[in-house]
Amino acid sequence: MSFLDPKEQLERIKFGVAEFINDEDMLKKLKRSFDTKTPLNIKLGADPTRPDIHIGHTVVINKLKTFQDLGHKVYFLIGDFTALIGDPSGKNTTRPMLTREEIEENGRTYARQIFKILDPKKTEIVYNSAWMNPMTSVEMIKLSAKYTVAQMLERDDFTKRYKSGIPIAIHEFLYPLTQGYDSVALKADVELGGTDQKFNLLVGRHLQSAYGHEPQCILTMPILEGLDGVHKMSKSLDNYISVVDTPKDMFGKTMKISDDLMYRWYALLTDIKSGELEQLKQDVAEKIKHPREVKVNLAKFLITRFHSAEAAQSAEDEFNRIFVNKGLPNEVPNYHLAKSDIPSDGISIVHLLVKVGFAGTNSEASRIIQGGAVQIDGVKVADSKLKLSESSLDGKVLKGSKTKFVKIIVSP
Repeated sequence: MSFLDPKEQLERIKFGVAEFINDEDMLKKLKRSFDTKTPLNIKLGADPTRPDIHIGHTVVINKLKTFQDLGHKVYFLIGDFTALIGDPSGKNTTRPMLTREEIEENGRTYARQIFKILDPKKTEIVYNSAWMNPMTSVEMIKLSAKYTVAQMLERDDFTKRYKSGIPIAIHEFLYPLTQGYDSVALKADVELGGTDQKFNLLVGRHLQSAYGHEPQCILTMPILEGLDGVHKMSKSLDNYISVVDTPKDMFGKTMKISDDLMYRWYALLTDIKSGELEQLKQDVAEKIKHPREVKVNLAKFLITRFHSAEAAQSAEDEFNRIFVNKGLPNEVPNYHLAKSDIPSDGISIVHLLVKVGFAGTNSEASRIIQGGAVQIDGVKVADSKLKLSESSLDGKVLKGSKTKFVKIIVSP
């Protein structure tokens, strides 16, 4: 148990938070915890609707780690029961229900990936099916009776759908009730979530009071924008970095984000203090530091967290070799081209680009050539009508873009 003063704990807990409800209740809980040397119960739930956790999810997991570092009891709840319903947060249509097999496999993946951030020895993984599956029909009716339809329709996305005449299925009302009941089952002192989860977290607070428990405090973290800097990070929008991405991919994706988004990521993904972040912005504005240097450090921080410092340095070295020094990556895959595929007058460069998978069609291959991206052993190809013989290809490296390389091996 941490010996930090409750007010110091509260200051650390609230750093970077979007909304906190509320200081008075939290300080009371922290003082009781401090005096009795009893850790608080901290809950974060995640529905295993996708197999991988991306760095947008880690914004709130990082805050869970803060509670863990302060000595409190951390529950990472995998919503294998709630995933069957589907969280309607932010949705304008009813979500399709997942199969039990999909949920179980995704849940196992989540359980492995969170330990890239949390201490496995201090983390208790729980599944809400443990208390929801045994619940009888009578008990579910009693739970449903503790919240009204009018209260449900206060939720913004439900209100919009109701006014627009878009159907709301009855089971969707069960989602916030079930998530709220999780807090009752775990006797949660604090529940964490993204800003889009505020309504569900408040339902938990309400249900705890209805069941005669002390209501939880709720803490919401900002939603992280994805690589495009516009929409929230999402696998469906393909604007994400997965925590299991390779160091090379993590580095390359991070280097593509805008300078403005870079500072946002620093604030939400790293352990930088607010004063340090302001100093960083000032150093860039006064040209003491170059934005590229600051972005490189961000990329290396992320890779170190999810892989290692050695992997981070290797990713930077390879990035510099390819993009700064215009060199080749450490590993260039071989492409075996059969002699029979090379006509007597040579294979067309357009046809070759399609054959190795650098283009889907001849017209796309021509556009790539016109854009100046194609090279053979470092020599740019400008003529889309170029034909290449066996001797001009064998053992040569074909480049189709900044990240696409193959070494051509002509096979008998």
